[in-house]
Amino acid sequence: MHIFFSKKINLIVLIAALYFPHSYLVAQERQVSKKAFWEDVRFGGSVGVNFSNGYFGGFLAPKAVYDFNKYTSAGVGLAGSYNNTSRYSSYTAGGSVFGLLRPFNPLQLSAEFEEHYVSRDFKLDGANISDSYWYPALFLGLGYNTGPMTIGIRYDVLYDSEKSIYANAFMPFVSIYF
Repeated sequence: MHIFFSKKINLIVLIAALYFPHSYLVAQERQVSKKAFWEDVRFGGSVGVNFSNGYFGGFLAPKAVYDFNKYTSAGVGLAGSYNNTSRYSSYTAGGSVFGLLRPFNPLQLSAEFEEHYVSRDFKLDGANISDSYWYPALFLGLGYNTGPMTIGIRYDVLYDSEKSIYANAFMPFVSIYF
């Protein structure tokens, strides 16, 4: 019985000696290779201004995107715009959530859901007409990715010509993230 007991202890000591250094090294490796969340977050978005014969238009759309790996990313954004002519004025404020898929360089596929609060005023034949509502948009996009910049086109599958804040369901885009 004494021999059996000592073999059992030797076996336990051997297993522990083999297991614990390995698990310690694996744990150390995980700590070293584990990156902080913010190291995979990029910031960017879009900004634009348009002036012409009595027209002013401007928009600001900051975004943050988290890179899960080199193929997939997801993010959130804010957006606001203001347009003004002698007969029309509007402002919008909203946000978006989006996903990006890069199956191979330089192709980028995207899906983005936006929700905007729209307030607009029309001055037609002496009458003032005001309108306020929420407007959703769901964009599916295709882009050419060059690293920090993507150029492409997107399509709003929920497009409504009466209420959309965009002139067309198709919309070119340029995105820049740092």
